[in-house]
Amino acid sequence: MRRGRNRPQAPHAAPRRRKAEQAGQSLGAGVDRHRDERSAGGGEDELVSEARYEAAYRRPLWVEEPARRRRLPDPVRTAAVRAVLLISVTLIQAMVAFLCTLAESWLAFPMVLSSVASTVAATWGVLDVWVTRQVWNQRHGVVSDPSSTARALRRERRTARRQARAAARAQKRIRGQGGAGQLSHP
Repeated sequence: MRRGRNRPQAPHAAPRRRKAEQAGQSLGAGVDRHRDERSAGGGEDELVSEARYEAAYRRPLWVEEPARRRRLPDPVRTAAVRAVLLISVTLIQAMVAFLCTLAESWLAFPMVLSSVASTVAATWGVLDVWVTRQVWNQRHGVVSDPSSTARALRRERRTARRQARAAARAQKRIRGQGGAGQLSHP
């Protein structure tokens, strides 16, 4: 453990510092007093106060932050990963073709042909991401267009839920009548 002025501060030290400065106190005075008390004492109390001091002034190793954007749907993310791989292979092939051309190697012409084919594949990969994203948005109701199929799917689910609730209520009503209206035993 380091014992010096370069010790990391608490994550929320700035608001405390402002409050202390407004009150006419120095934030460091309390820390120095605590350090003096620690050095004056001995034994087990020093270890406990050291642990408290470390817990209060050490930043946590991992701070959970909320996501800025929602996670991509699985099919869209798969298409995006595929597109990134295709683009990276295309760039590597183009660089190898360029270097082979500079070196006047026999491999230059095949690499140029394969990089042209890879460019076509990479373009297809990017268009695949775009189309997959549009299809997912339309099917799952992110886009609220009149042509969206998600609205019809939601309507069907809503109708099925209503019918299930009505059937459950009817069954409950039949059982609640205590035999009246019941034609056979359950």
